[in-house]
Amino acid sequence: MREIVLDTETTGLDPLRGDRLVEIGCVEMFNRMPTGQTFHRYINPERDMPQEAFAVHGLSSDFLADKPLFAHVVDEFLEFIGDAPLVIHNASFDISFINAELDRLKRQAIGRDRLVDTLLLARRKHPGVSNRLDDLCSRYAIDNSRRTKHGALLDAELLAEVYIDLIGARQSQLILVETAPRQRGGSLEMPRRQRTVPLASRVTAADRIAHREFIATLGEKAIWMEFLEQDSEKTRTGL
Repeated sequence: MREIVLDTETTGLDPLRGDRLVEIGCVEMFNRMPTGQTFHRYINPERDMPQEAFAVHGLSSDFLADKPLFAHVVDEFLEFIGDAPLVIHNASFDISFINAELDRLKRQAIGRDRLVDTLLLARRKHPGVSNRLDDLCSRYAIDNSRRTKHGALLDAELLAEVYIDLIGARQSQLILVETAPRQRGGSLEMPRRQRTVPLASRVTAADRIAHREFIATLGEKAIWMEFLEQDSEKTRTGL
């Protein structure tokens, strides 16, 4: 299944009051694993940059002045996301800005049925605590040291890692990696999985004695006698 992890940066908090998109970052995932394919664009908002917003993401009006308008990147953006579900942290915020930009261009809005809101997922899984992206990175031991300021692509990359842990998919990935077949001599070979610490035996000394006594009743030609001899040899040699 293809999914797109998405994040935006803006000039403020409300697109209905004239705030605009200034950055979009997307990370493609397939079967809950990042593919390495991304979409990232800075956007000229055609307005000034409030100091409060600049303090969050560090994108100045001068920096954005020569960047393309949303109208110039919209086709590329829509082609990249396709019809995939959109994984977004606090999805209602980002999608309201994207849909406001689409509305200005008389384009169809993105339906909310496509949204996977990781903030809501986190609140269900970790109720009563802060579930900001930084908090989730800390909770799941994800390195976010590069995040000195908000950035759409970096935040989307971090959110992709958080999302994998949030839905419990990382363990499944580890199992798939461990059990993936290897090519050897023209045939597929499944790797052996070994525990770092062997499980303690559940067979007690009394169980062993009772088993040996039972085997003794089967006669000298019983096949169990061969295994008994092998077990005795291993015990003697320490193998």
